[in-house]
Amino acid sequence: MAKGSQLAQLKSALSQAGVTGKPSTSKKRKRQSTPLEKEKEKRAARLEEIHRRLNPFDVKVTKVKHDVGGRKLKGVSGKPSQSKQAGIEQRKKTLLKEWEDRNRAGGIVDRRFGENDPSMSLEERMLERFTRERQRASKGVAFNLEDEDELTHYGQSLSKLDDFDNIGLELDSEGEEETGHLDNEVVSKTHFGGFDDDGESNDDDEGDEGPARKKSKAEVMAEVIAKSKEHKLLRQMEKEQEENIRHQLDNDFSALLPLIYEPDPLRVARDVQEGGGKTVDTSATMPPLAPEVQDTDYDLHVRELAFDKRSKPKDRTKTEEELAVEQKESLEKAERQRRKRMLGLEDSESEGEGRSGKRKRGGDDLEDDFYEEENNTDWAGLGAGLDVKPGDEAESESEEEDDESEGGSGEDEADGDGRYVFSSSQEDGDEEEDQEPLATDKSGGKKRVSSAIVELPYTFSAPANHEEFLEIVEGIKDQDIPVVVQRIRTLYHTSLAPDNKLKLQVLAGVLIDHIVYVATLPAPHSALVSSLLPHLAALVKAYPISGAQYFNEKLTLMNKNFKRGLSKGATRPEAKTWPGLSELTLLRVVGLMWSTSDLNHAVVSPARILMGAYLGLGRIRSLADIASGLFLCTLFAQYESLSKRLVPEAINFLVNTFLHIAPTKYKDAMSLPGSFSVPDFRSGRSLTVKVNKAMPELKRPDFAELLRLEEPNEQAKVDLLSLALDLLGVFADMYKGLDGFVELYEPILKILQHGETKGLNEDLKSRLSKIVDILTRLLKFSKQSHRPLALQAHKPIPIPSYIPKFEATTSNYLRKKDPDYERNEAAKMRYQLKQEKKGAIRELRKDAKFLAAAQQKRQLEKDKEYNLRLKKAYTSIESERAEQKALEREKAREKRRSGKK
Repeated sequence: MAKGSQLAQLKSALSQAGVTGKPSTSKKRKRQSTPLEKEKEKRAARLEEIHRRLNPFDVKVTKVKHDVGGRKLKGVSGKPSQSKQAGIEQRKKTLLKEWEDRNRAGGIVDRRFGENDPSMSLEERMLERFTRERQRASKGVAFNLEDEDELTHYGQSLSKLDDFDNIGLELDSEGEEETGHLDNEVVSKTHFGGFDDDGESNDDDEGDEGPARKKSKAEVMAEVIAKSKEHKLLRQMEKEQEENIRHQLDNDFSALLPLIYEPDPLRVARDVQEGGGKTVDTSATMPPLAPEVQDTDYDLHVRELAFDKRSKPKDRTKTEEELAVEQKESLEKAERQRRKRMLGLEDSESEGEGRSGKRKRGGDDLEDDFYEEENNTDWAGLGAGLDVKPGDEAESESEEEDDESEGGSGEDEADGDGRYVFSSSQEDGDEEEDQEPLATDKSGGKKRVSSAIVELPYTFSAPANHEEFLEIVEGIKDQDIPVVVQRIRTLYHTSLAPDNKLKLQVLAGVLIDHIVYVATLPAPHSALVSSLLPHLAALVKAYPISGAQYFNEKLTLMNKNFKRGLSKGATRPEAKTWPGLSELTLLRVVGLMWSTSDLNHAVVSPARILMGAYLGLGRIRSLADIASGLFLCTLFAQYESLSKRLVPEAINFLVNTFLHIAPTKYKDAMSLPGSFSVPDFRSGRSLTVKVNKAMPELKRPDFAELLRLEEPNEQAKVDLLSLALDLLGVFADMYKGLDGFVELYEPILKILQHGETKGLNEDLKSRLSKIVDILTRLLKFSKQSHRPLALQAHKPIPIPSYIPKFEATTSNYLRKKDPDYERNEAAKMRYQLKQEKKGAIRELRKDAKFLAAAQQKRQLEKDKEYNLRLKKAYTSIESERAEQKALEREKAREKRRSGKK
C-alpha cells in the first residue's frame, strides 16, 4: 500500500483496483467485457477489501496463546462495529417499536353481522351470516370454466351431446315441405335472429311471440306491490280459514267426549243400585255423564291454579348507606307515631285506621285484625318499644322501693351528693380527693332509676359525654339501654352526615365510661355490661384509633391512682393498691376488645404492665386483696392463652395465696423452697383456713361480694384457695413446654406437698391431690425431655498451616475437571448461570443506552422543530415591523415635506 496520509492511501488503492480513473476504450477490451451484474459484484468486493485494509480496527483478533497449525477456532476474529450495528438495527425493529407502542391500548373490533344490533335475535344473526357465507362461496363457482358439468346447453352438458343431435337443427316436416332451409324459430334462437340489425322485421312476423321488451321501473314496482298485496290477502284468507276450523272444533268438542272417556264401573254400579236393582244401559247413560265429570274436574283444576302462589320479584340487595337511611326513616316515623299516640291524636299516615288502631271490616274479612305496633315490633332490627300497661307503673315503683329497702347498705356506701366512689374500698373525704374515679356523675344527685316510662322513644340525641348519656337513659330499664344505643348508632350512621363519625367516636368513649359506671360497687350490673359489649366492639372496630385513646386514658388514670396508693404505704389498710371491680371490669373489656397475643400492642401492652405492677407491688392485707389478685391472675391466663408468655408475677401471687390461706408446715419465709417473694408470709395477719369438722363446702366465688368483704370468713377462704389451686393447674398446662418448667414448678410442687390436709373437707383434699398428681406427671415428662446446658457444638477449628499450596498439574482443563460428576456439573451450571447473568446485564445496559439515545434524538427533533417555528414567527414579526417602520418613516417624510412638524 502506498505511503502517506489516509486520503492518499485511499486514492492509490482505488486507482489500483480500477474503481477510479478512465475506463479502457480498446476494442479488445470491449469484446471481452463481462455482464453488468458481475461487474457490480466485483466492484463491491474490491471496495470491501479496500475498506478492510484501510481500517484495521473494524476487525478484532483475539491472540491465541498456542497456535496449532490446521486448527480452526471459533471466535478468534470478530467485527465489533458490524455486530454493534446489527444490534442497533435489531433494537430498532423490536425494542423501539415496543417503546413507541407502550401507551397504545389495542382492542378487537367485532365486525360480525348483527353483533351490535340488539333488535336481532341469535337465530336471525346466524341465518344471515350463513346466507352471506354461502353467497361469498358461490361467487367463484359461477365462472369456473374448469368444471365441465356446469357448462350446459338447454339443461344438458356439452360433453354428452353429439354434433347435431337434439339442438333444434332438424327441419320442420310437419307443416311444410322439405326445402333445405332452417326454420325461422331456429334462426332467431340459435343465430341471434339472423344477425338482423334492424330487429323490427322479425317482430312484425312473430307478433306476440317476439322477445319481451324491458320493463320500466314504475312497472316493476307496481308489479311488486301487487304481488305483495296478493300474498297478504292469501295469508289473511288462510288465517280466517284456520279460525273457522278451530271454532268448529270447539263447538263439536262435547260430541267427541264420549269417544275419549270410558265409563266408570263404580259409577255404573251406583246408578244400578239407585235405580232399584234395574239394569242400566251404560251406553245410554255414560255419554251425557262424561262431559259433566270432565267439567267438574276442569273447574276444580282451574280453582286450584287460581289459588297457587305466584313468584314475586325480589328486591335488589341494598347498600349499607341505603339501609342506614331506611332504618333512620323508620325510627323517625315510629317516633312520630309514638308522639301522636302519646298526645291522643289520630295517625294520618295509616290509611283506614281510627284512634282504635283497627281497620274497617269488609265483605271478605278473614277476622285477622291486628295492630301494626304488635306485628312490627322489630323496627329494622333495632328493638321494640316498651308496651307498658297502666298498672305496670305502680309495679315498677313498688319494685324500686323493694330494691331500695334491700340495698340499704348500698346507699350507705354512696356519697352525700349521690355520687358513687368507683373503687373497691371506702375512704375518707380527704382520700377521695386523691383518688380520681374512672367515671363521674355530675347530674346533681338525681336518681338513675325512676318510674319507668310508658313507651321507649325511637329517636335520641347524640350524647357528647357520659352525663348526657345518663340523662338520656334516665328512667329506662337496664335491658332496654342496648336498644337505645342501637338506635343512636342507627340515627347517626356515618353515611348520613359528615359529622356523625365524630359523634360515634364520642359514643365509644361514653360506652366505656358507662360500663365502668354500671360495674361500680355497691350495685354492679353485670348483665348490662354484657349487653353493651357488642356495641362497644362494633364501634372500636370501626374507629380503632379513637377507641385506643379512650382505653389508654383510663389505664393512665388507674396507674396514677395506683402510684398514689403506693406513696401512702403499700401495707396501710386505707391505701388503694389493688384494683376494684370497676378497674377489673375495664381490664376484662380490654382483653375482649383487642388482640392479646401481639408482641407489642398500643392498649394491651400497657394493660399487661399495669396488671403485673398490681401483682408484683401490691401487698396482701385482706381477703379482698387476694380476690382482686386472683381475678388479675385469671385475666393473665386469658391474655396469654395463645402466646403462652411467662408471667412470673401471677405464679408468685398464686404461691403467696396458697401460703396465706392453706395450713402448711412452714414457719417462716426462710424455710420455703425456691426463690419466691413472700414479704407478707407469717406477718401477723391471720388469713389461714381454720381446720375443723364444720368447714363449708366449695362454691363458685362471687367477686362482687369478695371485693367488698370487710371481715374474713371461712367460706371466702375455702373458695379462694380452691380457685388458686385451679389457676396453678392452668398455668402449669400453659407453661409445660418451657425450658425452665422444671426449675419453676419443682418448688411449687414441694410447697403443695407440705400442705396439711388433715381436717380439710373432701373437695379441697381431692383438688389438692389432683393438682399434685398433675404437677408430678408434668415434671416427670419435662425431666425426660430436659437437656442440660452445653456449649454450642461446631466444627473444630483446624490449626492454621502456612505451607504453600502446589498444583499437581499445570493443565487448565485438568485443574477444572472435578472427579465428582455431580459436583462438576454443578460447577458448570454455576459458571453458565454467571455468564448468562453477565450477558443479561450487558444487554439491559445496551437497551437502556439505545432508548436514551432514541429519546434524546426525538427531543432534539422536537427542539429543532420548535426553534424553526419560533424563527419563522420572529421573521414574520420582524418583516411586519420593518414594513411598519418604513411606513412610519414615509409618513414622517411626507409631513416634513408639507411643512408640518
